[in-house]
Amino acid sequence: MTKIEFMEKIAKIQRELKAPKNQYNKFGGYKYRNCEDILESAKPLLNGLVLSISDEIVLVGTRFYVRATATITDGENTYSATAYAREEESKKGMDASQLTGSTSSYARKYALNGLFCIDDTRDADSADNSGASAPITLPEPTPAVIDEINTCAELPQIAAILRKYKNTYNNDALSRLATARKQEILSDLESQGE
Repeated sequence: MTKIEFMEKIAKIQRELKAPKNQYNKFGGYKYRNCEDILESAKPLLNGLVLSISDEIVLVGTRFYVRATATITDGENTYSATAYAREEESKKGMDASQLTGSTSSYARKYALNGLFCIDDTRDADSADNSGASAPITLPEPTPAVIDEINTCAELPQIAAILRKYKNTYNNDALSRLATARKQEILSDLESQGE
């Protein structure tokens, strides 16, 4: 499979993937999706591609983080996204292994979000949001951010920018800009015969 065919398959999965927030947090009173929900939605769309997720425990300063990497491959080409989640010092009702498992699930979910361009910024799976105020409206991307997206030469760069700014700027606007740039990159690759 050529690189462009591979990237077109990934773009198709990103367009077609529907992973609704079917889980409910009774404590916080909100809906969310988990890693398993995303995997269940992604598997039927893989069309011959292989999806894998791996974890690694890393020490940053004095805190442990789980670094999760989600990867799609056709055997020749690969596309990956990485996410980190920090273990709490302790969490009521959880032993150390449960705490690590929970952190791993969270990191894996966000690695999959990055891989499939799923907007998930207002979804804190385990937080107590009962006293939270109304959702904050994020501003539109600045001209500098728009230029940053428009000068990307590769699709992984776009995914990295989306992750970088997902809590800073309006995610719908970022997604529209990213989709337009992805199409330009794919068209350029196609015209170059890759």
